Amino acid sequence: MQLKEQIRHAIETGGLMPGDQLPGIRSLAEKLVINPNTIIKVYRELESEGALEIRHGLGAFVSESKRKAKTSGIRDAQQLTQEFVDKLREQGLREGEIRRLVEAALAHQFQRR
Repeated sequence: MQLKEQIRHAIETGGLMPGDQLPGIRSLAEKLVINPNTIIKVYRELESEGALEIRHGLGAFVSESKRKAKTSGIRDAQQLTQEFVDKLREQGLREGEIRRLVEAALAHQFQRR
């Protein structure tokens, strides 16, 4: 998963909460062994989407606004998804079978649009 998607996912699922500070650019780049410019680009893109707030001289923070409604919706969907997977496992389906069913349903859903 790409860095931008990982940060977005963490925000949407509550792993990162509004006001949380993200790691500094240099330390994150060293940890992930990627170019610092990549981190800067990701932080700026997430800022333009309203997910992050960049405070010059202080760092990047999860935005206090806009994300709350979506975060709540994602958490509800995450709970529904877990219940769905649990039910399929109770019916004896294995991980690979569940994954194929979900992927087929998504492919069918998005081909219709």
